[in-house]
Amino acid sequence: MAGTGYTDLREKLKSMMPYRDGHKGSGGGLTREPPEPPPYDRKRRHQEDSGSEPSDYEEQKEEEEARKVKSGIRQLRLFSAEECAKIEARIEDVVSRAEKGLYKEHTVDRAPLRNKYFFGEGYTYGSQLQRRGPGQERLYPRGEVDAIPEWVHDLVIRKLVEHRVIPEGFVNSAVINDYQPGGCIVSHVDPIHIFERPIVSVSFFSDSALCFGCKFQFKPIRVSEPVLFLPVKRGSVTVLSGYAADEITHCIRPQDIKERRAVIILRKTRLDAPRLETKSLSSSVLPPGYNSGSNRDQILKPKRSHRKADPDAAHSNLCSCVKLHYESNLGREKGRVCYLGKVKVVLGSFSDLFWFPSCTHV
Repeated sequence: MAGTGYTDLREKLKSMMPYRDGHKGSGGGLTREPPEPPPYDRKRRHQEDSGSEPSDYEEQKEEEEARKVKSGIRQLRLFSAEECAKIEARIEDVVSRAEKGLYKEHTVDRAPLRNKYFFGEGYTYGSQLQRRGPGQERLYPRGEVDAIPEWVHDLVIRKLVEHRVIPEGFVNSAVINDYQPGGCIVSHVDPIHIFERPIVSVSFFSDSALCFGCKFQFKPIRVSEPVLFLPVKRGSVTVLSGYAADEITHCIRPQDIKERRAVIILRKTRLDAPRLETKSLSSSVLPPGYNSGSNRDQILKPKRSHRKADPDAAHSNLCSCVKLHYESNLGREKGRVCYLGKVKVVLGSFSDLFWFPSCTHV
């Protein structure tokens, strides 16, 4: 992008969107689109989408579903600021070790605006499988990811056991998700055939939110209004079970990650969870149609574990971050100059940015 001659991100994006040329305003700039309605205003959104007010029956159904979701959520504020700082320092150590290549290949999974670290048990998901969709996820063979670090047991799991959040010996899978501003997780249900319930997560570095029942649309990315918006504070523990874990999707929206945020997800794998065979890990080099046996193990695509994101190729991710930063400052940043690598970016209105997806499955 640095070699294209564009100094204003709006010019770059305008060249990528010729279908908007007919909507230029005075001065040759892009005209502003109508602002998004408030994210939780059901009546206004419904009226704009369908031209009518939501019926009492529809509102009752939404409220009933929200109650069902709440019935499967438990939140506790267990970790003090001092305890959070200690754990966050350990998370930084994990990041440093990963950068040095000290972990096994399948322990680390990098993506723009999100790094994931599997400990104890790891599993395939999303684009790593040729055949996608719920129920296709598979555990890696035993030993393919690093063991759960002792500090996770000592500083996190032990406290959860002491407060009877989980029983002793419950956790055999710990995942650390490390997000940068604008990162997200698309709507999903944690694989029921892989993990027991409950699902326990502990948040660090900053406050965020978990949303239930959202629908994602892409190019540009849009997220529908949630059935339930759940604030998640730094140091808080969120426990999902029942309806909240199994019957409705949950996600983290890009606009809810305004600062760096990390979450430690603690789960137990099912005894009968399907697992890849060792030979399946190298199946990307096998000829098409190769069948590993009667179980027809899923064929993995080449893994991206040690691939680092190229900032100059990730201008789409900057769009998300710029828009979120603009939003959080209520438009006061218009005209401010920012930089992505060597690329100069001048912030304009929301409509000047084509908000690309930068999302991942949990």
